[in-house]
Amino acid sequence: MIKISLVIITFNEEKNIERCIDSAMSLVDEIIVVDSFSTDKTKEICLNKNVKFIENEFKGHIEQKNFAISQASNEYILSLDADEALSDELKKKILFLKSNWHSDAYEINRLTNYCGKWIKHTDWYPDRKIRLFDRRKAYWGGINPHDFILTEPDAKTMRLKGDILHYSYNSIQQHISQFNYFTDINAREALQKGKKSGLFQIIFRPIWKFIQSYFIRLGFLDGYYGFLVCAISAFATFAKYIKLKELYKQK
Repeated sequence: MIKISLVIITFNEEKNIERCIDSAMSLVDEIIVVDSFSTDKTKEICLNKNVKFIENEFKGHIEQKNFAISQASNEYILSLDADEALSDELKKKILFLKSNWHSDAYEINRLTNYCGKWIKHTDWYPDRKIRLFDRRKAYWGGINPHDFILTEPDAKTMRLKGDILHYSYNSIQQHISQFNYFTDINAREALQKGKKSGLFQIIFRPIWKFIQSYFIRLGFLDGYYGFLVCAISAFATFAKYIKLKELYKQK
């Protein structure tokens, strides 16, 4: 039977971290929390759970998550964000895999709770992500803050049934505040990689984002909150490209 390390990065996650840890505690052989010096009760909660708690300066989501992987004692990694938890079906599948590991990485659906409603359509579902993997074959990459797992060319990836439950935003205000923060990071990272923004991106990318999410991916079936998710996501796309254009002009 293989041994799995759960790794989580945190900053001021006192409202979420206990749920995340508890959802996986019976499955994993080790829990590592890498914290960027929280000022709330995150550290206290983690220490009461007897996890391996490490404080490390935050240099970016990708950098912090790769650092967290490097601190694991086991080669097999389950990576969760603090606001995520495992569904009961997913727990059963992971427990089965511990004795029947067949792949190098496993892709899992993520189901998001938005203002108390589970969003089952739009770009938010199934929102498949690799979160269970052999760290010898996979690592975190992407453009901050949109990190994702990259696998080696010869790595085998399979899909796993069950959902990661994502407890995202408690209010619309929180969503808007968060996308403003993330689009700042995304625009700076895009500029560093030499990307540019023009009128085409500013005008048409947000429109296409809404059409794709609301109509093609059936966001209208999620009612009022489905519309909000699609509309705010489209505006976030608009914000990212105008911020990138302004940064390029300043440069």
